[in-house]
Amino acid sequence: MINHTVTSHRSSDDFPKSEHLAEKIAAIAVDPVEVPADTEDMIINRIIDNASVSAASVIRRPVTSARTQAQAHPYTGTDRTGAGVFGIGGVYSPEWAAFANGVAVRELDFHDTFLAAEYSHPGDNIPPLVAVAQHVGASGADLIRGLATAYEVQIDLVKGICLHEHKIDHVAHLGPSVAAGLGTMLNLDQETIYQAIGQALHLTTATRQSRKGLISSWKAYAPAWAGKVAIEAVDRAMRGEGSPSPIWEGEDGVIAWLLSGPDAQYTVPLPGPGEAKRAILDSYTKEHSAEYQSQAPIDLARRMREKITDFTQIESIVLHTSHHTHVVIGTGSGDPQKFDPDASRETLDHSVPYIFAVALEDGTWDSEKSYAPERAHRPETIELWHKISTVEDPEWTRRYHSNDPAEKAFGAKAVITLKNGDVITDELAVADAHPLGARPFARPQYVEKFTGLADGVVDSAEQERFLAFVTDLAAKPAGSLGELNIVVPQTYLDKAPTVDKGLF
Repeated sequence: MINHTVTSHRSSDDFPKSEHLAEKIAAIAVDPVEVPADTEDMIINRIIDNASVSAASVIRRPVTSARTQAQAHPYTGTDRTGAGVFGIGGVYSPEWAAFANGVAVRELDFHDTFLAAEYSHPGDNIPPLVAVAQHVGASGADLIRGLATAYEVQIDLVKGICLHEHKIDHVAHLGPSVAAGLGTMLNLDQETIYQAIGQALHLTTATRQSRKGLISSWKAYAPAWAGKVAIEAVDRAMRGEGSPSPIWEGEDGVIAWLLSGPDAQYTVPLPGPGEAKRAILDSYTKEHSAEYQSQAPIDLARRMREKITDFTQIESIVLHTSHHTHVVIGTGSGDPQKFDPDASRETLDHSVPYIFAVALEDGTWDSEKSYAPERAHRPETIELWHKISTVEDPEWTRRYHSNDPAEKAFGAKAVITLKNGDVITDELAVADAHPLGARPFARPQYVEKFTGLADGVVDSAEQERFLAFVTDLAAKPAGSLGELNIVVPQTYLDKAPTVDKGLF
């Protein structure tokens, strides 16, 4: 890997285009390096993972709304083939198909994650690349190459550039990664990719209010929207249109005015020429449908409940954890909504006090039942929930930011004080499903997650067809990737809520 220093420059500076971060990323995108076997294998795992969570969310209201928007934009051209929308037949304009599928993937906060200087769900790259691959008739190998680039770019940006300290939403790293991945998949030239990256970043910088206070369905829509924007940016760049540049380093650019200012320096690692793209292997998926910092606490709560015979005897629970967990999903956020039983599912998903209380009581976590209104309103749960707080522990913060995979951690230490004065303490550094956890996810676990979440939603024959196709993805010929779309029986889709008609 090559570490690139990225900083702001005045318009009058001699700052050659070859030094622009967007140009360096574009160079990565056009590098014809082979995709390693383990990267390819993990890409297939994550496509399966996305299908799992899409099946689980397909009749939820935000997903239904996005699907009906896509249905209003069928593809009627003759020079391309259009793209599929999860759950239904037909072909649709690829940017709208990507949008609908992105919402389905993101709705339950249940797919892959990478955390470093910034946060990310790099599986958000998959819906836009699959949609465009279907639309243009790409091969399985083309799609794998594009996703290797998209994962590499987003994860490398997440390693080097912190957005959240300036309250910029993490999808600002997703727009450029989708644009770069599409560039690789479509074999675009470096200049076109450069312009598309700049456009995509310029149009995907938004505030983090979507993940603060009372959190709405926009949390699921934001990355889907970023993927849609990136597709449109690539389309414009292919037509010869340019972008603001240098987008990161310009005098009025992202670093100078949205991030740490004109004197700030960031270090972004990128593969050197001919170096394989392996960043996807640094990311990890979720066993539980909750914000990633909740994964280890859920497993910890399940373990600690065996030491407690009467939950009414708990005086207090303090979770000692990282800065991020404390201020984003813990009591350091200052969000009273995190203790409100009437809060939205999205808000409860970002409340580690709620999540720890339910996991402690139930010994399990369910993507639907654990968030159900009747579950959140259970009096004994509310009482326990309000006894839970978080504090930042510098050691957990240090481990969160460590570059050493062996010590990087996203967990917590729980201190449970009983009314009789007894104290029960335990800690867990990484979730059980983490590569270094007690039960790391590999292909069998990804398949199990898919079949479990698709049970009762997708017919068994359709499940088997999809798994057989995706497992041999690299060998699939051009024009066959429509087979990646999964159709759900209409009788199940009819259970979805009726949504009001919009403009389309």
